[in-house]
Amino acid sequence: MCGRYLLQRSPAELAQYFGTVNPTPNHAASWNIAVTQDSLVVRRHPESGERHLDRLRWGLVPRWATDTKDAAKLMNARADGIAEKPSFRDAFRKRRCLVPMDAFYEWRKAEDGTKQAYAVAQADGMPMAVAGLWEGWKQPDGAWLRSFTVITTDANEKQALVHHRMPVVLPPEVWDAWLGEEPAEPEDLLELLVPCPAEELLAWPVDNRVGKVSENDARLARRDPGARPPPGLDDAPPEWVG
Repeated sequence: MCGRYLLQRSPAELAQYFGTVNPTPNHAASWNIAVTQDSLVVRRHPESGERHLDRLRWGLVPRWATDTKDAAKLMNARADGIAEKPSFRDAFRKRRCLVPMDAFYEWRKAEDGTKQAYAVAQADGMPMAVAGLWEGWKQPDGAWLRSFTVITTDANEKQALVHHRMPVVLPPEVWDAWLGEEPAEPEDLLELLVPCPAEELLAWPVDNRVGKVSENDARLARRDPGARPPPGLDDAPPEWVG
């Protein structure tokens, strides 16, 4: 699963990196994004066809939902079955997106039952482009709520040392197809939803404070000097961590 992540880069940096063309939204950096909070999403605008960077709420609300109470349960969408499951199948066909992340958090359970938080980021220091789906839901007052979910898959060798699932990280050469900017068959899109190579990731232990939604500062991403990680989970954080 993916239940927390951080995005500290400015919207202007992300707009340039992902090639979006709409006015840059205002959005403050966050080192502890949680479900039901707003974050930035890259999507193909349904009317203009242009690539936009927009604020959406994490936790998908299907178009046919009667309320938003199950949104938190739909923060993730498993890649297997995504084309058939009622909550995701329509969005998979028509409303795919990229979710920028500087890193995501996960918790490793030790043999004694204790848990240690880890941050996972790209080894090249660039933002992750995580596969996602978005949806629009008409609220009782007539306003539209736009929400998104993060697609997860089986973990690669490094991530498996922390957790058995991970977000799908898409390389730049498939962004056009995933966003619907070029034709792609559903079968071809499903083949993209696989774990990225382990060597493309860095993973390091961080302060368990990240487990509290109220905690949100840059120190959360720094390596926890008191942790004793196993081999393969003791990478140096990327330079942007500071």
